[in-house]
Amino acid sequence: MQKLPTIDGQELLKFLSSLGFVVVRTRGSHLQLRAEDGRSTTIPLHAKREVPKGLLRKIIRDDLEMSLEEFLDLFSEYRGR
Repeated sequence: MQKLPTIDGQELLKFLSSLGFVVVRTRGSHLQLRAEDGRSTTIPLHAKREVPKGLLRKIIRDDLEMSLEEFLDLFSEYRGR
C-alpha cells in the first residue's frame, strides 16, 4: 500500500477543483466545497501548513467517498501534469 502524500491546503483545493468541487462558503481559514453530485467537504487553508494525515484520510474516505487507492491514482495523475 502506498503512503499518503504530503499535501498543503492550497494544493488540496486545486486538486479538488480539478475533480469538480467548487467553493460554496468560506469561514476564516476553512473552505467548504461541494461537487455537482452532492458530495461536500471542508478543508483548512492555513498558511503553508500540511493537511494532517488523519484529516486527509477522513476527507478521502467519508467526504470524497473513494478508496485510498483511487485517490492516490488520481492524485499522482494530477501531479504528473
